[in-house]
Amino acid sequence: MNQAEKEQYLREYSILKNKGKPFFPYAVAKDSVMAVLVMVVIMLLSLMFGAELGPKVNPTSTTYVPRPDWYFFFLFEVLRVMRNVPKFTPMATIGVPTLCMILLFLLPLYDRSPERLITRRPIALASGLATIIVIAFLTYSGSQTGSPNEVDMSPPAGLTAAQQQVFKAGELIVGESGCGACHQIGDNGNNGPGPPLTHIGSIRRPGAIAATLRNPTAPMPSFANLAKQSPKKFKDLVEFLSMLQ
Repeated sequence: MNQAEKEQYLREYSILKNKGKPFFPYAVAKDSVMAVLVMVVIMLLSLMFGAELGPKVNPTSTTYVPRPDWYFFFLFEVLRVMRNVPKFTPMATIGVPTLCMILLFLLPLYDRSPERLITRRPIALASGLATIIVIAFLTYSGSQTGSPNEVDMSPPAGLTAAQQQVFKAGELIVGESGCGACHQIGDNGNNGPGPPLTHIGSIRRPGAIAATLRNPTAPMPSFANLAKQSPKKFKDLVEFLSMLQ
């Protein structure tokens, strides 16, 4: 902005300021009305939908998986994706948010354009829309990510009542064992670092699945103790995985 533009701006600002209204009570009244409307909307949403409450705290359980509030789902999803590449985890947790904050603080320094109409600033408009779309997509993806300790799948068609009971029992064991922390099973769990198990039954026979569970490749834990201490649970686990066609 050169000297002539600066002087013109100051003259226009002085004229508009003289024509304007005082902050109190006009601006205060508008802000107060808007604050009341926001509070009413929040109370109505709370009464209609309630608050999302997790299970009661159980100090003897090690299967609880904490999840962030919805407005941190986008960062949660970035961290979930980056966890498959451990060397990028610090970048996802510290680097990306810090870089975004620095760019936001430096905005008045590198955006020196006198134009303020958003339709005449295509770069700023495209950047803003891209940011909104990316955050919205990551937020939705983070909200849909299943817990590593939960497996919610419908039994395959054609199973008998006894087989459905075995399927549900094996599903519960998989959830309690935390298999979803490294494997994806349907829409549940994480896609890595272990292979997906959605169709493992069509790839491996029950005997091969049982052998892999007893002598897995690191870092997967062994289920040999489960096979010794509770053969029925181990059998239900193997049969459940075998039914995933």
